[in-house]
Amino acid sequence: MATVEVSFTPLPAHVRTARLVATAVARRSGVAEALLDEVRLAVGEACSRAVEAHRLHCPAEPVRIALTSLAGRFEVEVTDTGPAARASAGGSGSGAAGPGGAGDGPSLPPGFGIAVIAGLADDVEVSETAAGTSIRMSWPSSGTES
Repeated sequence: MATVEVSFTPLPAHVRTARLVATAVARRSGVAEALLDEVRLAVGEACSRAVEAHRLHCPAEPVRIALTSLAGRFEVEVTDTGPAARASAGGSGSGAAGPGGAGDGPSLPPGFGIAVIAGLADDVEVSETAAGTSIRMSWPSSGTES
């Protein structure tokens, strides 16, 4: 399967769309139905973190997502262009859960968002550079499109 790439304006309302697209592509890539909620939640958390970083540091830049199915794995990479030090502080995830957006509600400990993602995805890799942060997550798939 070719890579599906999505970019969106860093608004909390767009996180829901990103979750829906990721779930649809995961299903089509052969990810087991039992894992689709984990895909949806992990992508939502990663996108919420990226939206928060962009809203604080680079609101004109889009958040980018790449969804790929190769060799029995479904992989999602969420990339932001916010400062790396801010990205590792973790997002609250509130942008994925409610209309108020990222940053609303109680502050969560640094790294909380990554811990949530690591608990949901089969494999997680976080890369921080001067250009931003990339969160790569993957799950097993049958590698077939339906």
